[in-house]
Amino acid sequence: MAIPFRSGFVSIIGRPNAGKSTLLNSLVGEKLAIVTPKPQTTRTRIQGLLNVKAAKERPAAQIVFIDTPGVHRPDSRLNRKMLQEIHEALESRDVVLLIVDASEKFGSGDQQALELIKQHMDEQPDRGRVFLLLNKIDIIPKQHLLPLIEEWNRRHEFQEIIPVSARTGAGLDVLLDKIIQALPQGPRYFPEDQVTDQPERFLAAEIIREQILRKTGKEVPYSIAVMVERYEELEKLIRIAATIYCEREGQKGIIIGKRGEHLKEMGTAARLELERLLGKKVFLELHVKVKPGWRESQAFLEDLDWRTS
Repeated sequence: MAIPFRSGFVSIIGRPNAGKSTLLNSLVGEKLAIVTPKPQTTRTRIQGLLNVKAAKERPAAQIVFIDTPGVHRPDSRLNRKMLQEIHEALESRDVVLLIVDASEKFGSGDQQALELIKQHMDEQPDRGRVFLLLNKIDIIPKQHLLPLIEEWNRRHEFQEIIPVSARTGAGLDVLLDKIIQALPQGPRYFPEDQVTDQPERFLAAEIIREQILRKTGKEVPYSIAVMVERYEELEKLIRIAATIYCEREGQKGIIIGKRGEHLKEMGTAARLELERLLGKKVFLELHVKVKPGWRESQAFLEDLDWRTS
């Protein structure tokens, strides 16, 4: 007798740089979320879809993973919107994955993430289970793992504590098995060949922003936004025109660089990544504009969000 199909929503929560986006990309097998060494890279919820075929004792399933911004103290309208994204991800979940960096000491971000999860579990005690993922086990001594598990066991009663490496894939098979066991019977929410609900325009804007994050320092990464103004898909070519917004003239100069060399370098890197992702040649046109205080503009933030624009 076949085991009934299972499906559900799995929210990934954690402090900045814990490895949430790397985990999402590794589980889905596609680059859906940009990854950089800088904190607060992810600004919105990102859904990744994984269809799992039935195995010996495992049912077929569709898992909707939800990557979220890193948990932090909000100091702008943008950051408050990012925190709201986390709350909404916690409201619509069957499983919560709290991911922590096993190579770092327990900090305020971990504490805040744990408090958020406890708050939502208290409000909806029958909705979902909480798994703790001890990430980056590939860079810590093995003898540190057991004391770390015991330490976290004292903080909360997790349904599962699973050591993983989002970067190498260690422990992810175990994680998938545990998730599927925890999911309810349900329908397939998305077509089997779909890997995300995000439009390609949004993915293009994120790839461009990733290159700026990687190639600029100090305050510039947190003061920029990217908006795709035109996305035209032809038979053999995709034409993309995007505007990079920053808050000050000095930041614009840094992004463009001497004789435009910095912007050209970032544009080339973004174009190559987009061609790999989209499977077509890409013509990419970039412009830089100054928009003071955009992080506090409700209208501008809504224009950036593909779900409301």
